[in-house]
Amino acid sequence: MAGAVEQEATFLTDLGRRVRHARTVRGLSRKLLSQTSGLSERYIAQLEGGQGNVSIILLRRVANAMGVRLDDLIAGNDVTPDWQVMRDLVAQAAPEQIAAAKALLAGGALGAGNAPKPRVAVVGLRGAGKSTLGRMVAERLGWTFVELNAEIERENALSVKEIFAIYGQEGYRRLEQAALRRLTEHPGPLILATSGGIVAEPLTYDLLLQAFFTVWLKARPEEHMQRVRNQDNLVRTGDHATAMQELRAVLASREPLYARASAVVDTSDVPVETMVDRLAAVIESRFGALAERRSA
Repeated sequence: MAGAVEQEATFLTDLGRRVRHARTVRGLSRKLLSQTSGLSERYIAQLEGGQGNVSIILLRRVANAMGVRLDDLIAGNDVTPDWQVMRDLVAQAAPEQIAAAKALLAGGALGAGNAPKPRVAVVGLRGAGKSTLGRMVAERLGWTFVELNAEIERENALSVKEIFAIYGQEGYRRLEQAALRRLTEHPGPLILATSGGIVAEPLTYDLLLQAFFTVWLKARPEEHMQRVRNQDNLVRTGDHATAMQELRAVLASREPLYARASAVVDTSDVPVETMVDRLAAVIESRFGALAERRSA
């Protein structure tokens, strides 16, 4: 019995860690999550601290007694028996098998052809310079520049703020993925500035990595904070230390995801002109004559 209790304690600890990571990588404070979920900050803190509601433990015991997975009991009605088979097959598959399955499910066209498609996406935390540098480099190369949030707003005739208010985070991410899929069909050279949190949505981010040459614009936390303040986009909480702590936590949780990008451009402690040169050089090294010819 003692062993079972220890397993349940470990389960709650792991659950709390996953909840905390999911919240942080999406840039949500406990206060904001409390407001949007209708749960108290205290409960969220307890959940993240490994002290979740005992009901989840009881449900886990029921699942274990029947020899089924907990997620099979809480999945929606749209989950088919084939999904359970696919899940178990993926768990046993080799990396190359998973890559082939992903390409097939994505339509098989994203990686088609020998020559790389002239599509670049810049990712990074807010204040990385995605919009500013992306636009400047696109002008230098003669490429099209698109800001993903602006495209979402244009397609839905709503501001991002209105989309969140009406549809919530889940609705926004659904619209974001739909807009990104349409942009994968863009006929000419393109530089795309993404939202900072796009990396938190596995399917959307994987689509981005497959369809675009992805560049992480990296900077120190202090520079991110200062740039956002300069843009007057930072909500004034009156507590700089807390805001800085939250920014560091978000960056730390997202760094392994940003690091999946094909290239990194460091924008710390250099003038804008140098940032532009560095990003343009990375693109030119990838697309060679096409980028050089257009920038001439």
